Amino acid sequence: MKKIAFLIIDMQKAFLQDHKEQMNVERACEHINYVAEQLRANNHPVIHIQDVEGAEDLNAESLEIIPEINVEPQDIRVTKEASNAFWNTELEQILLKHDIGLVVVAGYAAEHCVLFTYNGARERGFKTVILQNGILSSNSDVIPLTNRDRNVISYPVIEFIANGL
Repeated sequence: MKKIAFLIIDMQKAFLQDHKEQMNVERACEHINYVAEQLRANNHPVIHIQDVEGAEDLNAESLEIIPEINVEPQDIRVTKEASNAFWNTELEQILLKHDIGLVVVAGYAAEHCVLFTYNGARERGFKTVILQNGILSSNSDVIPLTNRDRNVISYPVIEFIANGL
């Protein structure tokens, strides 16, 4: 049986620390953490994507994942320097190695890295969906547009699929 990969994109202090309330980060983190736990419990990979573009201009702490996101030892980490997490990274090879049939995308920013990674997964032949209530943007108008034009999945459906139907 093929597996589900959960890509949690750019949930880093540098991007979110000062905007948590404005973007309703807490709500997105609840959805992300719930799905991640469901998938981990069923041996599906959870992959944290971290943007390190311009890292030399930032302190290392600002590149860390925000504390509201649960990161477990078995989770995979991928660093990227482009908006598309597949560009010049090992992400595609990781997904192929884990026999991934469905890619679920969540994180920040809906109109940039989330969307570009979603498209990158689809271009590589993966069935790809965005986690409903699991994406963030500094521009709230972007989220409904992103959801309108893309495949979206709710956490109860992921739970159902992850538990083997």
